[in-house]
Amino acid sequence: MIVSQLSLSYHDNKILENVNFELKSHLSILGSNGSGKSTLAKALCGLIEYKGSIKLQGEELSKISSKQRAKLISYIPSKMQSFEQFTTVQDFVLLGRYPYKPSFKDYGIEDKNLVSQILHELNITHLARHTLHELSSGQQQLTLIAQALAQQSKILIFDEPTANLDPKNTSLFVKELQKLRQKYTTILITHDIQLASFFNDPVLFIQDKKVRLFEEDFFNTQNLSQAYGINFKNENGMIGISYA
Repeated sequence: MIVSQLSLSYHDNKILENVNFELKSHLSILGSNGSGKSTLAKALCGLIEYKGSIKLQGEELSKISSKQRAKLISYIPSKMQSFEQFTTVQDFVLLGRYPYKPSFKDYGIEDKNLVSQILHELNITHLARHTLHELSSGQQQLTLIAQALAQQSKILIFDEPTANLDPKNTSLFVKELQKLRQKYTTILITHDIQLASFFNDPVLFIQDKKVRLFEEDFFNTQNLSQAYGINFKNENGMIGISYA
């Protein structure tokens, strides 16, 4: 993915301007609340209009059909935005196979077998016939991941994946993400400095409608203090906010 001179606006309010970067591997996107992280993520998936250029496999994103685009990149929100309350986990995950489904035909046995395999890998087979509104936050997050895996996109964008999770489910998510990173390119949007530093990927930091790409060595007290405008400290190798 190559992003060039990208600008994003909402109701004539400019959110980001002149964004340039190339996605070469896994990436973390950091920044303050309201800086435009989620807006950028949605643009990278073709979910909102943009000015400038976003190229996937050499082709402009806006010119790629929605079905083909879904095979290339997926957006996984922090929580389910809306859903039919009687939709089951199995049916929700099966929707990830839509880009591959021939028009006017039902999902095939191969699609359904893949969904069963993914539910098994994520240890949520027992939830297959549960409706979405019965799920906990952690179970919903795993279900969102399952649908993205069924979609088999090459790039997975996780938007604040641990924002609604307790420590146990956060740990489970991190272990699952470690597995996914072996097969897929991932973009992690998060406020969790510890989580981002754990993966230690290149960081795209958003501030004042601009972005800066740190290829390496972002997670030190000097960079963090300058980026966020507050003091950070390093104690025994653990970086945290200095409240003193």
